[in-house]
Order: sequence, then structure tokens, then C-alpha cells
Amino acid sequence: MTVFNPDARVQLVLGTQWGDEGKGKIVDLLGEQHDVVARFQGGPNAGHTVQIEGEQFILHHIPSGILHDHTICVIGNGMVVDPETILTEIEELEDRGFEVCGRLLISENAHLILPYHKIIDKASEGFKEDAKIGTTGCGIGPAYADKIRREGFRAGDLLTRDWEARLREKVRINNLVLERVYGEPPVDAEDVIGLLLRFMDRLSASIADTMHYMQACLREKKRILLEGAQGTLLDIDFGTYPFVTSSNTTIGGVSTGLGIAPQRIDHTLGILKAYTTRVGNGPFPTELAGDFGDRLREMGGEYGATTGRPRRCGWLDLVAAKYAVQLNGVDSLCITKLDVLDTLDEIRICTAYDVQGDRTGEFPVSGEKLESVRPVYETVPGWKTRISSLTAYGDLPDAARAYLDRISDLLGIPVRIVSVGAGREQTIIL
Repeated sequence: MTVFNPDARVQLVLGTQWGDEGKGKIVDLLGEQHDVVARFQGGPNAGHTVQIEGEQFILHHIPSGILHDHTICVIGNGMVVDPETILTEIEELEDRGFEVCGRLLISENAHLILPYHKIIDKASEGFKEDAKIGTTGCGIGPAYADKIRREGFRAGDLLTRDWEARLREKVRINNLVLERVYGEPPVDAEDVIGLLLRFMDRLSASIADTMHYMQACLREKKRILLEGAQGTLLDIDFGTYPFVTSSNTTIGGVSTGLGIAPQRIDHTLGILKAYTTRVGNGPFPTELAGDFGDRLREMGGEYGATTGRPRRCGWLDLVAAKYAVQLNGVDSLCITKLDVLDTLDEIRICTAYDVQGDRTGEFPVSGEKLESVRPVYETVPGWKTRISSLTAYGDLPDAARAYLDRISDLLGIPVRIVSVGAGREQTIIL
């Protein structure tokens, strides 16, 4: 396999759309060339899908580098960890022959998602009438909210002497919220403690000071791959608020979520799906309603890896992508799912927005403003041939290369990787 950026010691992979761009596959692909793969935000709301020789793996917490036996995987302090889900994830991987616990580090400062967080997440969504976020129900938002309120419970707290007493008090307080605000039955504190004891039994040795570990890796010039979850347009600060996730999915999240200074990142690879998808509610200028949108969903298998929900589908939006490229300082692009467009006679690219008769190339983050824009398209011919078996850029049809070149020209950065299928081997590195 061609080595991608051999001179870059620290590389970042992040999504440039509303998530589901195919980051998991690319992190797995590049993980072979790295010593450490580290995640810096999000939690089990991620569903990073990797396919190896026809066998599919869906990873929610654990970095996608875990499928290479030489990598150390790091869950950074910016993540939130569900003890129940991660134990299941580890068990499934070990049943399939992968060593996990000896190669996994969990930041002592990573906050835990506890059972009451998940109940609050689902119950609070039910209270909303016109502005349902479309949460995964994994407890992500309530866990981050506790973190910001300074009421959270961290992995490192389990290493302290009085953690059970402090946890019982947190359960008591949250049970009042469950009963009085949401009308939900209380959580049994002893059940929560039992869950955390099982978590500790498997993972106490994995809880570590990951910031100093990452700094040591930098000093030792190890090759580090940083794995983002969700996508730029779901960032809590720069996404289409309030229809966003609860963490910083952009490049700034690396520093706050792992303790790596920005200037230590040598290369940022932006993952861009060849069309656009979105899960949950919120504005989506290029969304395709009706039969063609349904057809694109089926061709791309666009169903959430975490929830199974159908994804909304639309044409490629390069106004939004340019915003993500600028915001993250993206150095190069990986275009995924190019093969999904194989059968189309023509393909449309959104190159600008029409705002009440005025044309703009600027992406409005305000949801209300974004709802009012109309996409301005240019149309390019399709290639009408299967490309999933191709392994060299020069073998791609002229129309496919023209599509990639147009994306590169409009965004002002090169395309360096093209994914033409779900498998590791179905990837072209330029």
C-alpha cells in the first residue's frame, strides 16, 4: 500500500459535512501506518464502519485503528464514555479475535455516560414539539451538560476511595430530575455501581493520564493519527445550531480533547462524501425529496450505523464544504462513496446559494438563514460505469476524474484519496 504523507508525524482526519462521511474506513486504512490512533470528542453516538474482506465492524467508542494489532488507541478527555456500551464493544471485538484492553487507553478526565443520562436524553427529546434535534438517545448531551455544570463523573473518579458514596449522591439528585421533571422511574444506584464495578474489572488498567502520554508520543516522534467523529456542520459552536452534537467536532477539539497544541498537527485530511447526507432534523439546502432522494439512499446504503435511521440525501454542497475546509485549515481531501454515483446520467454540484435574489458563496451558520437559501447548481455528466474494482486514479473514467477535479478546483485543495467501495482495498491514493 502507498504510504500517505510519510513526512507527516501527526495527521488529523475529520468530516467536512454533517457526519457519516466515511471517516471510520479512512482511519482504519491509514491506521496501518501509525503507532497511535486517538479520538478527541463525541462518544457512542459515532458509528464508524469498517469493512475488511467482506466482514463489517461498527465502532462506537474505540478508535478505528484497533483493527491493526500494532496500534495503541486513545480515548481522549474530550470524549464521553458509556461503560455499558464500551464493554459490549470490547467483548464483540475480542470474540472476533482482536486484542483490545492491552492496547486501549482511556483518559482519566473523560466523563462517563451513566444510565440516567440516557433516560434524560430520550425523555427530553419527547418534550419538544417543533424543534426535535434528532438525538441518538445515547446520553451524549446530558453527559456533556453535567460536565459543563461541573457535576459530571469522570473515569478517573473510579480510582478514588470514596467514589461509591459520591456516585450514590449523583444518582439521588438525578432521580429527582427523572421523577419530577420527566415523570420517569428512578435509577437503582446499586445497579449503576454494579455496572461501574464491571467496567473497572475490565478497564481499570486502561485509565490513564492520556495528555502526558500523547506528549510523550510527540517527543518520541511516533506517528499519530487523530480521529474525528460526527462532522464539521454538527460542531456545537460552528455547526447548524441547535441541530448539532454536544462537542467540538472541528480542529479546535483536538487541543481541548487530547491536549495537543494546534501547531503539532502536520496535516489535516478532510473527508467529503461525493454527495451529501444528514441524520436528524435541521436545514439541508441540497436535500432531494421524493423518489430520487429515496433512490440515492438505497444506492448508498444510507442508514445510521448507531440508530439505523434513514439518512436524508442530497447533492454535493460545496458552499458548506468550503466553510468546513476554511474553518479546519484542511490540507487535502478524501472523496468517499464515489461509486454510489456510477449509474447517474448527470450529477449536480451546489456552487453557491441564492438568498432572496442575491448570490453568495458564504455559508450561513444560522439555521433560520440556511433554511431560506436556494442552492445554485452546475451540472456535470455522469460516467455510467462501475468503478468499484479500479485501483489507480488514471483508470477512473474521464467524467469521474472531471468531477473530482471540479471539486478540487472549487475548494482550492487537492484530492489525495478516493474511496470507490466499502472495503479497505477499494481505495485509491493519489
